[in-house]
Amino acid sequence: MNHPLHVGITGGIGSGKSLVCHIFRCLGIPVYDADSQAKNLMTTDEILVGQIKKEFGASAYLHDGSIDRTYLSRATFAHPDRLETLNSLVHPRVAEDFKGWLAMHQHDRYVLHEAALLYEIGASRSVDKMIVVSAPEEIRIKRVMARDTHRTQEDIQAIMKNQLPEEEKLKRADYIIYNDDHHMVIPQVLQLHTDFISSLP
Repeated sequence: MNHPLHVGITGGIGSGKSLVCHIFRCLGIPVYDADSQAKNLMTTDEILVGQIKKEFGASAYLHDGSIDRTYLSRATFAHPDRLETLNSLVHPRVAEDFKGWLAMHQHDRYVLHEAALLYEIGASRSVDKMIVVSAPEEIRIKRVMARDTHRTQEDIQAIMKNQLPEEEKLKRADYIIYNDDHHMVIPQVLQLHTDFISSLP
């Protein structure tokens, strides 16, 4: 059976991972969005929903069954032990979901595994190559505040404190895409796409 090149892609909040992955998708490359899938499983996986309610209370969910993101964010991101608890519930379910997804893409030439915490949860050890999307902190904060109007600057900085420092991500990266408003992103993605394809048998 053919096994695709497994490429991880990460970056701090507001770095532009989603933009980069959209470009890869336009090139026909399958992308597993772990963060979006985690949010989905937090409302559709009955076992996970039960675990979250047990740990964080029924207030973690709105009346329609959706996550109360403001409540849960403020209950976790400023409290590392509570965030660790939430991650310990969610990440194993996402990892299992990813295995099923990867099995459906065994004949693709390469796939992308996108997640904000690939390094932090140790998932980077299972990939063949790592891409880090990079942008200065002040630009990232501005982007997130424009995108997530329910978050304050303090909320965003609390999230950043729970992510691996930017300089450490860059040291560990096999490839870096600069999304800093000075470099064009599309040519960088196209170059990586060419490199990945040319490296395959």
